[in-house]
Amino acid sequence: MTENISNEDLRCIGCGSEIQTDDKNALGYTPSSALEKAKDTGEIYCQRCFRLRHYNEISPVSLTDDDFLALLNQIREANALIVYLVDIFDFNGSLIPGLHRFVGDNPVMLVGNKADLLPKSLKNSKLKDWIRQRSNEAGIRPIDVELVSAKTNESVDSLLENIDKYRKNRDVYVVGVTNVGKSTLINQIIRQNTGIKELITTSRFPGTTLDKISIDLEDGHKLIDTPGIIHQEQMAHYLNGKDLKIVEPQKQIKPKVYQLNPEQTLFFGGVARFDYVNGDKKHGFTVYVENDLFIHRTKLINADNFYEKHFGEMLTPPSEDSIKEFPELVRYEFKTDQKSDLVIEGLGWITVPSGVVVAGWAPKGVSVLLRRAMI
Repeated sequence: MTENISNEDLRCIGCGSEIQTDDKNALGYTPSSALEKAKDTGEIYCQRCFRLRHYNEISPVSLTDDDFLALLNQIREANALIVYLVDIFDFNGSLIPGLHRFVGDNPVMLVGNKADLLPKSLKNSKLKDWIRQRSNEAGIRPIDVELVSAKTNESVDSLLENIDKYRKNRDVYVVGVTNVGKSTLINQIIRQNTGIKELITTSRFPGTTLDKISIDLEDGHKLIDTPGIIHQEQMAHYLNGKDLKIVEPQKQIKPKVYQLNPEQTLFFGGVARFDYVNGDKKHGFTVYVENDLFIHRTKLINADNFYEKHFGEMLTPPSEDSIKEFPELVRYEFKTDQKSDLVIEGLGWITVPSGVVVAGWAPKGVSVLLRRAMI
């Protein structure tokens, strides 16, 4: 696959927004002087992307969820292969509600990103089966399931071969929710074929790509990176960049097993909490979260007071400069009838045994759910 960035109009190659020099507060703004300099190199970035790339500063996005969906609805009329990227570590938070509404009859290839974060003991074949089953439950019938790590370039070559196999002289649309690594994957594809590194803006912040970004394929068709659909239920929307570094896994997860008696609690910094509410005996609970996230065990009867006393100090993140805006924790209780994962979207999960009552606490607006155990 050979690609060149499409130059049909003057657009930011970081986020896809149309370049303009009039309104500092609107998408695509770049100063006239910067634009003239950029024209010499052919690499034009809006001011928002420039500041994000060089200073890790994020500006508010003026596009609404409806704007994003309107852009994606164009796919329904296209004749294309849909490459649907999900974050394996945040699988449930990666699912797009009503995906079928805007892909139409186009085939879907499901790609699980961040495979490097899971323990090597988990075989790819088992993980693919698990992903396919969970996808089927969500009404998605992929023609294939692939596993990659866009960050480390793991299995990207294999993915490109399979994209060529399934696209059959059609365009390719890459879709997904925010923060699953779409732009990182597209950058790997560009780097492999052109040698250009990090052309598209990437960040831990949700909503970096704001419009479609087209890459020419060798047969005249295009690979198109679409805006990420914003899920307000993701943990990333409630943390600043500094806190996200502590919550989002950066390397392979090392599972931690906690032997808990009934009525014991685990705190995950100040962002989440897990209660073993009721059961017949002591059980082992396996925790899959960022390795450096602080976890504290205490008695359930003392948990509320402990949180109130130590939130933002011992229990961090959130850090001191963001605790005022951090939502209250909301409780969700479950009774298990099989080995299950209690998932706190964007944070990770706790694998729990059958026949117990447990509760998960997350910031108001963040989803907590129970699913069939992945591992």
